[in-house]
Amino acid sequence: MNHCPISDSFRKIAFSLNWRWALVLLILLLPLTTVRADVLKPDSSVDDILNVLHDDGTGLHDFTAKVTLTEEDAAAGDSTSRAGTVYFQKKSDGNARIHVLFDTQTSGGATTDQKVEYLLADGWLTDRDYSRKTEIVRQVLKPGEKVDLLKLGEGPFPLPIGQTKEDVHQQFDVSKVPPAKNDPADSVHLKLAPKESTQFADKFSAIDVYVNLKTGFPNRIVTIDDNQTVIRTTDLDVTARNSDVGDKEFKLGEIGSDWNRRTEPFEQ
Repeated sequence: MNHCPISDSFRKIAFSLNWRWALVLLILLLPLTTVRADVLKPDSSVDDILNVLHDDGTGLHDFTAKVTLTEEDAAAGDSTSRAGTVYFQKKSDGNARIHVLFDTQTSGGATTDQKVEYLLADGWLTDRDYSRKTEIVRQVLKPGEKVDLLKLGEGPFPLPIGQTKEDVHQQFDVSKVPPAKNDPADSVHLKLAPKESTQFADKFSAIDVYVNLKTGFPNRIVTIDDNQTVIRTTDLDVTARNSDVGDKEFKLGEIGSDWNRRTEPFEQ
């Protein structure tokens, strides 16, 4: 039986080791884009920061952001990045949809045009690779099924978003890291180490969250796998919030008859 990595991610909280993890990661960054001016200070405590991450998960309807996703092999030192745009919208019925369009890929110091596109809506994930001319449409949720992707333990990527500080402390040992030279500007840095008794311990050795002081949302997330061999970094630059993102931002363009296309219904 063939398994879709994203489908497995939703049901088993397991990442694929390719670029499909990017879509899932972005979904869990979304609620952080409701901002309050000057919400944090460099000396804010761990609990102050967690409270902001919790409180700023409300009031979001939509957003547009520039995103860069980088995967690095810690042993070899090799890294690959994709850059593009993400659109998010929470609909009136509570369901959300997300459209991620990567335009470029950087590897070995060289940047090339590499178009890859993902659309998640109504429980279906459309995965397009324009260089290979392939489109796969996967049903990642059962018909009518809803999953709270923002709840620790249910989403495929653990982040302290919309969670109380008590819930976060129950799952992770949380510490504040002193600022370093290459940190994002005007940010505070939290390190989340999964506790041994949790389901996250065999997936991650650490999760680093950099939270912008003025906006109160993360502009960088770094994860290190449990073997400390794969480092994944997400840099997010929100350009518009609650700006009436509409259907046009979630409409895929036409593709040619020479494409290889297939549909995969939900698999138990």
